[in-house]
Amino acid sequence: MRTDGSGFDPMCRLFALHAGHPVTATFWLLDAPDSLTAQSRRNPDGTGLGVFGTDGDPVIRKQPIAAWRDLAFATEAREMSGTTFIAHVRYATTGPAEETNTHPFLQNGRIFAHNGVVEGLEVLDARLAGLGAAELVRGDTDSERVFALITASIRSHGEDVGMGLVEALHWLRENVPIYAVNVLLATATDLWALRYPARTSSTCSTAPPTVTANSPCTVHESRQAVHTCTTRRLLSSPVSRWTTEPGNY
Repeated sequence: MRTDGSGFDPMCRLFALHAGHPVTATFWLLDAPDSLTAQSRRNPDGTGLGVFGTDGDPVIRKQPIAAWRDLAFATEAREMSGTTFIAHVRYATTGPAEETNTHPFLQNGRIFAHNGVVEGLEVLDARLAGLGAAELVRGDTDSERVFALITASIRSHGEDVGMGLVEALHWLRENVPIYAVNVLLATATDLWALRYPARTSSTCSTAPPTVTANSPCTVHESRQAVHTCTTRRLLSSPVSRWTTEPGNY
């Protein structure tokens, strides 16, 4: 695995926000002491932002450069509003720094981002071909292949996203080597976060369910659950000393 020379194995960084009304994510993306933009100095291989607006349509903006160098990202992080955000800064382990390999990805109207490493890609490719999902993969990353497997599993479960996530993770666990599968997946109304193995670190505004170290930890938020205008944030590492942004929406 690629390292930064310090003995530390960097991983991509993830951010998700799900609200019951239109909001911006400027604080976490730009203004926090260790915002996603600041973290992109350690994860320089791509920057992406996916947003669902009030019309329910997904918008993806991404470039294969670091967020701190991307003037378009700074503008979008201040101006884009929506009910659900997924953002990602990439530390490339599989596939070069190209737009097709930059997160988040869009499949069947769902936005997806991942950190971690999945190996045995030839085995995974064969599985995708058998499921008729190989055409969903446009780039070189393990992440997009994982998303395609999840999409195929969701399809086989009658569009039940939760069941599809669990089935896909179980298949990966049983068939290919996994360093980590930390997933954010969003639709216009729902957000799922899955962490495997559960001992990998993340930060969220309320504690996730207790799980064993070798089981997936899954958090699901729906628009119905946040209709009172509370907001849920999920981060792969802290961005500030506040667990929430100072002030209220």
